[in-house]
Amino acid sequence: MGLKSIAAALALLLWTRSFAFAQTQKAVYAHFMVCRIDWSSPMLHGCAYASLKVGIVENYTVDDWKADMADAKAIGIDGFALNCAPPRVDSYTPKQLANAYQAAGESDFKVFVSFDFAYWQNGMYSFFVRSLNYSSLPGQAKWNGGAIASTFVGEFFDWAPVKAVLPVTALPMLEDPIQATELHTSFDGALSWYAWPTDGGNSIIPGPMTTIWDDKYFEWLAGKPYIMPVSPWFSTHFNSKNWVFVCEQLITDRWNQVLALKPQLVEILTWNDFGESHYISGPQPHHSDDGSSQWAAGMPHDAPAPPAPTVDADGLVYWYRPTPKNTQCTNDTLPAPNGINLLSDSVFVTTMLTSPATLTVTSGSLAPVSVNVGAGIVTSNFTMGVGIQTFAVTRNDAKILGGDGGLKITSTCTTYNFNAYVGGF
Repeated sequence: MGLKSIAAALALLLWTRSFAFAQTQKAVYAHFMVCRIDWSSPMLHGCAYASLKVGIVENYTVDDWKADMADAKAIGIDGFALNCAPPRVDSYTPKQLANAYQAAGESDFKVFVSFDFAYWQNGMYSFFVRSLNYSSLPGQAKWNGGAIASTFVGEFFDWAPVKAVLPVTALPMLEDPIQATELHTSFDGALSWYAWPTDGGNSIIPGPMTTIWDDKYFEWLAGKPYIMPVSPWFSTHFNSKNWVFVCEQLITDRWNQVLALKPQLVEILTWNDFGESHYISGPQPHHSDDGSSQWAAGMPHDAPAPPAPTVDADGLVYWYRPTPKNTQCTNDTLPAPNGINLLSDSVFVTTMLTSPATLTVTSGSLAPVSVNVGAGIVTSNFTMGVGIQTFAVTRNDAKILGGDGGLKITSTCTTYNFNAYVGGF
């Protein structure tokens, strides 16, 4: 699907709906958490936060990988960025990289290694090369003929010794876009991790999301490939990190920014990081629990969407939190997450319509609210009320779709949960 037709394909760009470009040098990847969970580490993101030391997909089989890849392909994703730790941390890393590459080769899918520098170190060249030996396999994602390799942080790693023995296209994460002009580490482009409204690091600012960070990466990369990040949500409730970003209409806002900026590559953050609530996969039965089940279990993010890249059938996707933001939970050892003061108590609905219609939302005990929505992709928000959430789309006085939401909003809770429940019709 070419860039000129993407605007007609926004129905695929909601929560689990990405896009794949027909051009050879365009692709959408999803960040896939392979690595160990260790919340004792002080790193900012990724696998470096956990109270348990367990693997994410340590028990995955090739068939498990194929199942995830089939789900990703069905929604237009081209491949996975495999976030992993070295074997000294995760003994299963070589096995799971081998499984992932085998599955990708047998699934017409692409993968590449993303080294998590919560655990990798600058001098570990032999381990890097060993991990990248899979890059000759058919499932390897490439850019300009080189095997793509990326990182989580790790911007100070020098790629020259690796490139001396392997044809690698190094696209590491840069924590600050100005580093593109300051570092001389033989990198070929960069990934940004700023997929949420922020002034940098984990600072939380009011929304909506802007492209201020993307613009800087484009400027300072000066034509080198930029991996633009897209994420649907970010909330987490561990003792070492306890916050929520302003993500309320992020998923629709962010894809429109992608369509406007036309980056060379896109990376969805993430496919399966349940700990930070920005997963877009369905349930993974062989995924180890890092403690995030308390806010991710029963909170799907893979709402139904049309199977074609045009709005040729009417549909609706909704999302909302399980409680109003000021609800006091009664049995939580942690306080409410940082950032909740910037949130609104709202229910969000995106309609995908073949022609104009009326959307009516009844949020709990509040009176029904109706709005006229046009054809195409339209996102609306409604004041949150406690109780059952009901959605209806009518056209010419006839109901064409809708029903009750899959989760009641309540005014009581035992533990805080600022994840989003996503559903659709």
